[in-house]
Amino acid sequence: MGHGAQPPHRRRSGHTRLRDLGPENGVPLVLLTHLGATLDEWDPRFVDALARDRRIVALDLPGAGGSTGRVPDTVAAMARAAEGFVASLGLTQVDLLGFSLGGFVAQQLALDAPGLVRRLVLAGTGPAGGTGIDRPTGGAYVYWDMVRAAMARTDAKECLFFPRTPPGKTAAKAYLARLRERVMDRDAPIRLPSFHRQITTIRGWGRAEPQDLSAIGAPTLIANGDHDRTVPTALSHDMHARIPDSTLIIYPGAGHGGVFQHGDEFVDAVRTHLDTNS
Repeated sequence: MGHGAQPPHRRRSGHTRLRDLGPENGVPLVLLTHLGATLDEWDPRFVDALARDRRIVALDLPGAGGSTGRVPDTVAAMARAAEGFVASLGLTQVDLLGFSLGGFVAQQLALDAPGLVRRLVLAGTGPAGGTGIDRPTGGAYVYWDMVRAAMARTDAKECLFFPRTPPGKTAAKAYLARLRERVMDRDAPIRLPSFHRQITTIRGWGRAEPQDLSAIGAPTLIANGDHDRTVPTALSHDMHARIPDSTLIIYPGAGHGGVFQHGDEFVDAVRTHLDTNS
């Protein structure tokens, strides 16, 4: 697939760091990523597989990775920043894939700018006011799993994204190895103050009033693992019940990173969803 072998096409829009891959035809797919993530947290095999036949634009929101500025203190402000970024590229319609925190932003953007978002993919995420969103990101799981990872001298995502079962541990190591495959044009790591601001923003989303998700008009694919502790899997079912034109996939034996643990299946599901004419 060319992962790591060729330098990804890079552009800047103002002070926003992004990767822009694939053919420049059709509707671009914009990627919004998770807490503490930069462009390098996207599984390169997943991105490169999708970029074979469509334009993929991954970006760092303000204050993350190589993007300048300050992390917005609300998801709504993050969505406005993403919308401004898309406008700066001259795009009038996009498909949108949000993972975890990125999924919060994607929901908000689909509600705020319905004409902009053609199709929506929500992975490992949950709605505003979702039970448990503010709890794990507030400390109970994230910080404990970060401590566990530090003690084991491994990446925190190994504990946060994957179940501590033999298949989960194998999948975690394979995922982390894939993240190292893209060796050119590496992004800057997120700064600790920005990470803490993102946690505060997520906590606010978890404590916010529920939104009217029936107003999301974009056909929506929702995907998660069956044992997501970070953003509880039950919230994926909740979104599916509330978003009218939605499809739900729950991957077995998987956690928060279920879409990467079952990467081939997820690529196929995303491609089918984006290519369906309806």
